[in-house]
Amino acid sequence: MDALSFGAIFVTIVFWASAFAGIRAGLEAFDPGHLTLYRFLVASLALGLYALAVRLKPPSPRDLARIFGLSLLGITAYHLALNYGQQTVPAGTASLIVAAGPVITALLGAWFMGERRPALGWLGTLIALAGVALIVLGSGESLEFTRGALLILLAALVTSLYFVFQRGVVARVGSLRFTVYSLILGTLPLLIFLPGFGAELTRAPLKAHLAVVYIGLFPAALAYLTWTYALSRVGASRTTSFLNVSPVFAILIGWLWLGEVPHPVSLIGGGIALLGVILVNTLGRARRAPQPAVVV
Repeated sequence: MDALSFGAIFVTIVFWASAFAGIRAGLEAFDPGHLTLYRFLVASLALGLYALAVRLKPPSPRDLARIFGLSLLGITAYHLALNYGQQTVPAGTASLIVAAGPVITALLGAWFMGERRPALGWLGTLIALAGVALIVLGSGESLEFTRGALLILLAALVTSLYFVFQRGVVARVGSLRFTVYSLILGTLPLLIFLPGFGAELTRAPLKAHLAVVYIGLFPAALAYLTWTYALSRVGASRTTSFLNVSPVFAILIGWLWLGEVPHPVSLIGGGIALLGVILVNTLGRARRAPQPAVVV
């Protein structure tokens, strides 16, 4: 993997890891629907202004329709399911369920896109997932399949579909145009949450506004740009294997932002997760079949 792709993945993972703390802070003042709307209005405004400044041309109507369909999954449905799920599921448990995403992505990539992963790659994926499980257990959190947990599992599934099937569109329109229009189109269905939004805006304290603006500008607008760029260069299953490292950063950021002191067992789990990612990306790299089964 080249340094530019690795740098894009690193920036994405750090910002996405920080989003768990930002979402927790935002949910103290906003309900999940309003929080999701607020976050992506901020992201869409930032990316829309950028698109106007650089005169970014929209994709063809056909590609716009496909981007909208993907965005309903990867932007609208994913973030609503995650935010509603985090009402009843602790942050550590939520990160464990979302960490199932790379496994789901690898399976979908192998089935639909012809990405062949050798046995060591699958072993690395399972080791990384075991490390993430240890992180959660070290935090003293239990995994209960409540309604919230099922919503977060749904979030892991839809974001995996988004990552796998965007590649064909990105190849035609470019990672920049895809990301800009994906976030904007994914925000449009969230306008259903406008009723009552203004009242929450006026009642919310400054720290809640700052948290939501932060997760809108950085974990959303910027991180989706760097992530889509990496996906276009590296591939879905290999890139998403790095998501197993996200809980490691999430613990550190939670410690600095929220004062949550990590348990030693969680630190051991983080080391195991890193080992699994190294296995996937050195000895167990996915190989792409000459003719993928599906081209989007």
